[in-house]
Amino acid sequence: MARLILLNKPFGVICQFTPEAGHPSLKDFVKVPGVYPAGRLDTDSEGLVVLTDSGRLQSAIADPRHKEEKAYWVQVEGLPDARALAALAEGVELKDGPTLPAEARLVDEPPDLWPRDPPIRVRKAIPTSWIELVLREGRNRQVRRMTAAVGLPTLRLVRHRIGEWTVEGLAPGQWRDA
Repeated sequence: MARLILLNKPFGVICQFTPEAGHPSLKDFVKVPGVYPAGRLDTDSEGLVVLTDSGRLQSAIADPRHKEEKAYWVQVEGLPDARALAALAEGVELKDGPTLPAEARLVDEPPDLWPRDPPIRVRKAIPTSWIELVLREGRNRQVRRMTAAVGLPTLRLVRHRIGEWTVEGLAPGQWRDA
């Protein structure tokens, strides 16, 4: 039977087991041999990473052809209007082509969200907002590029769900078997 681990990856941790450029890696948090991440999460993003020892399961989770939903809480600079949210939902044009339609909605700051270390930069004259974005594809830095394309730079990015699995109940750096 395949092993499946849910990890709340902290900000600043690279999503691989080999250390690089002085950043902590997954091996600093998950000391289970033979498991690998099913997909990636940028070093400057936080939240749910699924690890498994099954290549087939790893592919099913990570491969965009399977269209596994990935849900993100995105703190952006500015106040999204209906047009920006509609553009995110319809799909935006990026340098590597249009994105698939997504779910995009304005949300309150997630109530159980842990503080980020280090904190995000705040500019007193520019408000921030939270968007929940649900994607069925996973391009490099896609969420950040999508929000930038509609004029809302990403300040903080937290993946809180992949398919049926959530980060709920896991503090940064903690993991559990699924």
